Amino acid sequence: MPNFVYIATSIDGYIAREDGSIDWLTDLPNPAGSDYGYSEFIERVDGIVMGRKTFHSVLGLGEWPYSKRVFVLSNTLKKLPATVSAKAEIVNGALDELVEALKSRGFENLYIDGGKTVQSFLKDDMIDELIITRIPVILGRGIPLFDGTRSELTFRHLQTDVYDSGLVKTRYARVRSPES
Repeated sequence: MPNFVYIATSIDGYIAREDGSIDWLTDLPNPAGSDYGYSEFIERVDGIVMGRKTFHSVLGLGEWPYSKRVFVLSNTLKKLPATVSAKAEIVNGALDELVEALKSRGFENLYIDGGKTVQSFLKDDMIDELIITRIPVILGRGIPLFDGTRSELTFRHLQTDVYDSGLVKTRYARVRSPES
């Protein structure tokens, strides 16, 4: 059961400003109207696991952007807004148990989203593919994609796409030893 990360970072590795804002991401010019491969990617997944903060950021965008079931990973959130309650649900617990429970419900391929959520899945070595799009901006500080609390993980380069807008998207697959 693969777990995927599809995320954008600044050149210096931040996924959001310190306050969680992603205005630097949503204000990007996109004259060609490209979705940078997102629609192709989202067809590969059955469900989305995201953290509470990312969920709140998505709610702030206005229109709900997902066609796939969303699982909001939170130990504090008790109820979802009525506008998304049919499209999302709150989940919690140990990540391995959560993934197994979702698998038993038919959610085989999961999109993992949100800084702390991605970091937690990486810490437990539960990410199979990283798709990272670098945005040509240096934020200087913010919320990092990687937090340094995990020992070394090896990934293999699969593909890099360079877009006219200056974005660079790279795919990596997790390399595991046969005994892991």
